[in-house]
Amino acid sequence: MYFAFDIDTKQIMAKTKNHIELQFLSEPSDVNYGGKVHGGMMMKWIDQAAFACALQWSDSYCVTVYVGGIRFFRPVHIGHLVKMEARIIYTGKTSMHIAVDAYSKPVGKSDFVKNTHCIIVFVAVDEEGQPKVIPSFKPKTEKENAMYGYAIKLMELRKSIDKEMEPYIA
Repeated sequence: MYFAFDIDTKQIMAKTKNHIELQFLSEPSDVNYGGKVHGGMMMKWIDQAAFACALQWSDSYCVTVYVGGIRFFRPVHIGHLVKMEARIIYTGKTSMHIAVDAYSKPVGKSDFVKNTHCIIVFVAVDEEGQPKVIPSFKPKTEKENAMYGYAIKLMELRKSIDKEMEPYIA
């Protein structure tokens, strides 16, 4: 939901929408050698859904800075309807932590099954490619508060992972 107010010819947008949902059919060109959707294609869809969510929240171009903990629970079959849900779960000054869940179902069936989950972090950037300040996300529901806490726990875990990876990055 968006509210627009005109104050001295400046538009101020109050954002309350912190999630998006995309749906589409998996296609034969998405297939791997096992006859299912290729994991790399799932990763591409995750990035696209998270980018759309980040763009909607920040009203700015965004870049991917981290993808972590991606889990493939079940394969996606060719010809199934795919649903990507992306949700802001935490914001920093310029960054957005987005939870992405992928679901699928055969066409004509009513129940989606969860296939994949991950957290992806984007940073909003200005025209010069420099980080840009974004609106702060404030959780309102019990689920949003739980996901906010989840994001904070994952940030702490990433610090230790970053320390372990340090010798191999340079």
